[in-house]
Amino acid sequence: MSEANEPKKRGGAFWAAWGLSALPALLAAFSGAMKIAHAPPVIEGFRHFGYPESALTVIGLLEISVSILALVPRTAVIGSILFTAYFGGAVATHVRIGEVMWIAPVLLCVSLWLGLWLREPRLRALAPLRG
Repeated sequence: MSEANEPKKRGGAFWAAWGLSALPALLAAFSGAMKIAHAPPVIEGFRHFGYPESALTVIGLLEISVSILALVPRTAVIGSILFTAYFGGAVATHVRIGEVMWIAPVLLCVSLWLGLWLREPRLRALAPLRG
């Protein structure tokens, strides 16, 4: 059997990389679902941030969409870019009202990108770590 036909070995690094990407994407997808459901705590949070309740569904759909794109291997890079752009708005919202919770969306994006960097050799070649 040639090397091309052999199944890929999936060790701990593979699963750690996927975990680093999947956790933020799944958290964001859950958050998006709560927005679509118009959950009372989400409505209250939107009022606190100064956003109208009418924006919940669209924002929830965007959040779910970028999460899915970030997890699908063929769209992971563009999905991660869009995920980061989406959460840039979350950072701006928290900073605008003076909350320190802006760190949470930053950490979600860092985790997503670190997982993608670990599982995508072309991205590692494009942005290598140098000592």
